[in-house]
Amino acid sequence: MDSECAHFWQTDENRFTPTDHVEVQSLWAEDHVVGAAVAGLAARTLDTAFGLPDFTPARFTIDLFKSPRRALMTTAVDLVRDGRRVRNSTCTIEQGGVAVARAVLVQYRHGSAPEGREWTPAPDPLEAPSLAGLTPRNGSVRQVCSDGVGWTLDIADHQNTARTRVVTRSVDVVAGQRNSPFVHAVTAAEATSLVTNLGTAGVGYINGDLTVALARLPRSDWICVHADTHWASDGISVGTSTLSDEFGAFGSGLVTAVSNRHAQIDFAKPIPS
Repeated sequence: MDSECAHFWQTDENRFTPTDHVEVQSLWAEDHVVGAAVAGLAARTLDTAFGLPDFTPARFTIDLFKSPRRALMTTAVDLVRDGRRVRNSTCTIEQGGVAVARAVLVQYRHGSAPEGREWTPAPDPLEAPSLAGLTPRNGSVRQVCSDGVGWTLDIADHQNTARTRVVTRSVDVVAGQRNSPFVHAVTAAEATSLVTNLGTAGVGYINGDLTVALARLPRSDWICVHADTHWASDGISVGTSTLSDEFGAFGSGLVTAVSNRHAQIDFAKPIPS
């Protein structure tokens, strides 16, 4: 994938500058960076610093303290606990000496499953589109589906009150460096906010965090994000999703969000140039 299809240029070991790629710009404001890029940068930084082949990145949580600008970002990491079965680490992302996000990664060592069988939910009756038939555009691709509408390329087709899901392949976080399966899972899971907060007038909630929980890593470039729950009260929403690939479900996404109605994103209206 060429460098024009990435979220950041890496200018030093811990210094990253947003590119001009179309998916870097947040729709909330022209000079802001999209949440998936920030989450992906934190996930990549932690994966690079502390990833081990015999551990699974089981939980990743990022708190988005403030909307980052399209300017230089620096990262700092810390290995909090290096245990035999559990490893905990953190990553802080700063701009101008101010923290804009902080992520926590929990890794579990692989092992044998316990005895017996457990409950698992029934498979989703609505399958994703053929992943083999999807074609990237500008380095990425996204198809959206809502109950009663089916799969289309336009989010505006799904501004309704039905259950929504997307299938996506993310662009690389850093130019010239292919995303690991873990980083791909995190960037895809940020769509949990989209599929749970999309309504008849678009998206009016902005998520202040993202949690990704993984039983295993994805095994393909394509990930489906299925909305599972959405609860809202007094301008606060909570949404959960299931993450799946061609081999089945492998994890969950969770976001909390706050009303941002003054900057509501209505996908049916033209985006200002």
